[in-house]
Amino acid sequence: MTHCSSSPLWRNGLALALAALLAAPALAQAPLLQAASPLAAEAAVPAPTAPLTNAAPTAPTAPPASGSPAAASQPAAAAAAEAPPPSPDAQQAYMAARDKLVQIRTLRRQTNTQSSTGSGFFVSEDGLLITNYHVVSQLALEPERHRAVLVSVSGQEAPVQLLAIDVLHDLALLRVAPAKDSSAGAEGASERRYSALPLRPSSRPLSGGERIFSLGNPLDVGFAITEGTYNGLVQRSFYPRIFFGGTLNPGMSGGPAIDTQGRVVGVNVAKQLGAEQLSFLVPVEFVEQLLAQGREAAPVKGAMHAEVTRQLMAHQKDLVDRVLSGSSRTERYGPYRVPVPSETLARCWGDGRERRSESLFDFERSQCRIDSEVFTGDGDVGGLGMRYEAYDAPRLSPWQFAHTYGASFANEPMRKRGNRVRTGYECREDFVAGDAKLPLRAVVCMAAYRKFSGLYDLTVLAVSVDQPRQGVLGRLNVSAVSFDNAQRLARQYLQGFSSEAAQ
Repeated sequence: MTHCSSSPLWRNGLALALAALLAAPALAQAPLLQAASPLAAEAAVPAPTAPLTNAAPTAPTAPPASGSPAAASQPAAAAAAEAPPPSPDAQQAYMAARDKLVQIRTLRRQTNTQSSTGSGFFVSEDGLLITNYHVVSQLALEPERHRAVLVSVSGQEAPVQLLAIDVLHDLALLRVAPAKDSSAGAEGASERRYSALPLRPSSRPLSGGERIFSLGNPLDVGFAITEGTYNGLVQRSFYPRIFFGGTLNPGMSGGPAIDTQGRVVGVNVAKQLGAEQLSFLVPVEFVEQLLAQGREAAPVKGAMHAEVTRQLMAHQKDLVDRVLSGSSRTERYGPYRVPVPSETLARCWGDGRERRSESLFDFERSQCRIDSEVFTGDGDVGGLGMRYEAYDAPRLSPWQFAHTYGASFANEPMRKRGNRVRTGYECREDFVAGDAKLPLRAVVCMAAYRKFSGLYDLTVLAVSVDQPRQGVLGRLNVSAVSFDNAQRLARQYLQGFSSEAAQ
């Protein structure tokens, strides 16, 4: 495959697009700032949740492998101690569901060692299974290096085939591989029938406080059940997630959550880091959709980068449309106003230094993040975040302020070099005017994904240059967007800056 970074057409197109985006008459103003320094990768905003797969760390949010020293240092008793003893109802639910549960293992073909483990469950008598996409993402993207098997509660192992994936809702549909006829040397249809868990129909929605039982194989120590409650859907989650008031642990990814009648209401997917009994489930409606889509599908043979790209394209279109069509909102920093996402999409958090009469330099900081990331197998993408720093230095001279202010701008990190996932950033810098003719110095940078063709990361830096002792610096980070949508976002972002003085 030809990498985007080596394509002259890509480089020329990017340069022309960035130039067009930043094209504006030069402002009759002395540059107050140093150039942005592309020296390091932008520190990603930590995701608030962690997937529940026991896996070797392939992404910043991935937990340690179940066989690694970090995982080995966690005794099984510690995991069990987090949850209270199961109630009689939980014990009954477990006994009724245990023969429908499996552990899903992704194995390295060359060494036959585990690279990740999760959970799954049967949804049909002919061997269809549901798990999380992130449990089998290595199989989906590198089938030449990985294979997958299921392990039943009784310890029996069988190979499984990947039929379909839903990256946006973190689901995958598998099938038990047909048994081979050793005498004929050909594959024959397996006649074995499996016990399957029923799905709770969408016509019977859950009620607040309703009890839920989550099942899976935590930390690869054995199948278990945890009891909790339904607390509605997570607010401001880009895709619907059930707020499960119960304990989930790594290794339970892809396991079922059932109601008191043994019907699947959701799929284990993540837990809140730094919290207790704050976990999340994929609603069962998306299981129904994936089943309808992939029930008759042929097993996947090759890498699924094209299918993942197709789904990410739909995701970024939805994200950009929601951001640009949402109610326009700004936050105030002294004489400046800066654009922020709609409250229906994100909350913004801030800090700063209290203003004091003896202070030479006061500042405010804030950060906004839309919970829209999806896991691809090569990290989390599809997120959007904004960060601001506002400065006020009434006791500094204009030269002193320009020096400090410029240093802050120059310290903004940029990923100069590419890696196996993305190319290095291509940047364009110029002076532009905001919506109310506020003069800004802006840097727009983009990097292309190597295997998800047509998707780019976007970073926009903007800093006001109209006041000798006041200023505001903003940064927009968006991952995995199309070229056209990157330009739409950058343009609206820059136009969202304004100043009372400029008006």
